[in-house]
Amino acid sequence: MRTKVVTSTTGEKVSARPCRTDPEPEGQATYEMANLRPERTGLPFVVFISQRGGARQDVRVKVARAPRVRPSEMVTIALRPSVRVVRGRLDPHDLALLRQWIDLNEQVLIDYWNGVIGYTEDALSALRPIQPAPE
Repeated sequence: MRTKVVTSTTGEKVSARPCRTDPEPEGQATYEMANLRPERTGLPFVVFISQRGGARQDVRVKVARAPRVRPSEMVTIALRPSVRVVRGRLDPHDLALLRQWIDLNEQVLIDYWNGVIGYTEDALSALRPIQPAPE
């Protein structure tokens, strides 16, 4: 095991945690995830983004109601070939909002996943929030 430094959405180092360096079962995170507050995305939940790391699947994001959540409580969303839930359950209205946010930020998410955008803070500064629906 080795220790990884975790960065918050503001780019500051907030904690260290042990991380396995040998392969994990598919779906287990062995890489860092940045959690994006609802104020940053315009969504009513937290979005987690990451780089590919050792993942074998294509671009994914995860969502949860709160930033501190067990991996089993996260909903996993695939971006390609179309935005869809691959693990967990997401309310249809929330999925529609997430699709809108992904459509707005798809290239940034893909570039960050693939390491084209190498730094979390660069990805965060490039992401745009969706606008709230008029009341």
